[in-house]
Amino acid sequence: MALKELTAKEFESYSGNYDLQSFMQTPEMAKLLKKRGYDITYMGYQIDGKMEIISIVYTIPMTGGLHMEVNSGPAHSNSKYLKHFYKELQNYAKSQGALELLIKPYDTYQEFTGEGEPKGAPNTYLIDDLTSIGYHHDGLHIGYPGGEPDWHYVKNLEGITPQNLLKSFSKKGRPLVKKAMSFGIKIRVLKREELHIFKDITSSTSDRRDYMDKSLDYYQDFYDSFGDKAEFVIATLNFREYDHNLQLNAKKLEEQITVLDNRHQNNTDSAKYHRQRTELVNQLASLDKRRKEVEPFIQKFGNQDVVLAGSLFIYSPKETVYLFSGSYTEFNKFYAPAVLQEYVMQEALKRQSTFYNFLGIQGNFDGSDGVLRFKQNFNGYIIRKMGTFRYYPNPLKYKSIQLLKKILRRT
Repeated sequence: MALKELTAKEFESYSGNYDLQSFMQTPEMAKLLKKRGYDITYMGYQIDGKMEIISIVYTIPMTGGLHMEVNSGPAHSNSKYLKHFYKELQNYAKSQGALELLIKPYDTYQEFTGEGEPKGAPNTYLIDDLTSIGYHHDGLHIGYPGGEPDWHYVKNLEGITPQNLLKSFSKKGRPLVKKAMSFGIKIRVLKREELHIFKDITSSTSDRRDYMDKSLDYYQDFYDSFGDKAEFVIATLNFREYDHNLQLNAKKLEEQITVLDNRHQNNTDSAKYHRQRTELVNQLASLDKRRKEVEPFIQKFGNQDVVLAGSLFIYSPKETVYLFSGSYTEFNKFYAPAVLQEYVMQEALKRQSTFYNFLGIQGNFDGSDGVLRFKQNFNGYIIRKMGTFRYYPNPLKYKSIQLLKKILRRT
């Protein structure tokens, strides 16, 4: 058994070969972390010549030493060796002068139905193992502790095809996506020089929801690091074209009503005739209502392709991830985020990815989480991660520094 440093090339050769591997533990993420100022070490845990575990360990200076972290890792296929890996990592952290070692395992603590009902007992073994060798567990939380979610909404795409994807959505989700796709929304993948469009969307959303947005240069670094394994995608709508299509559909309905009237002119008392005519008239009224709703947008935007919403999607060997998103509330009635979700799942299927991670939800199931309600339209389930673990190679030094910092803040 041996923990060893790997070269970037060695890490890349092993990457993708494990059952459990987050995009946070990929060569692409390592490139991004380097660009953002972190020092990267590639680690491997080898048993009898087989590399059972690999991990990206990143460090950054902190007062009195180094902060060392494994986020959403390590990558592995067998939990049997995790305790040994984490023990060896403690020794490595000591040898490197780390003041703090932070671990955020990607292993699942517990699975839940899409409505939040437990599907089985929690997996407590890793919490027990880590605490038994000296790691402190921050505990199990709801919300976004440290700005990162422990609760993920996910969907298994195994057995789903491009043709039956829509049928796999929930009873509410299917008509929502159908309606959203009826508007004629276009999907476009942004080029690097267009990332300011995505930044404008996320800035608007962060201002509204009161969270800190990423900078434009972060998105540019992300684009450069992930290449074709990430897509910055926007949904646009040309309101004039949309109105034109509504007119064409209205004309077809009027023609159908005329044909129906002519066919039943000698039998106007037929119940079937009245039922069919009422349905067509209602459809025509719905189109007329839509035309009235879109008129202000035509006056404001003319013949432009208007950006409604945007998302950043990541395609890694083991999962497709919905990382960042934003939308303009002015266009909520067009349900553009639903079209983006349909797009990414179709793209995941093209790339032979069978697991889609919508990422964070609050972990509240009392109806207050609007993000959860949206994601439930796509008929997935919920997994809970086990949170954050901390190890202090020199606990007295760490406590002394924290006490000193507290005293200095008071003076």
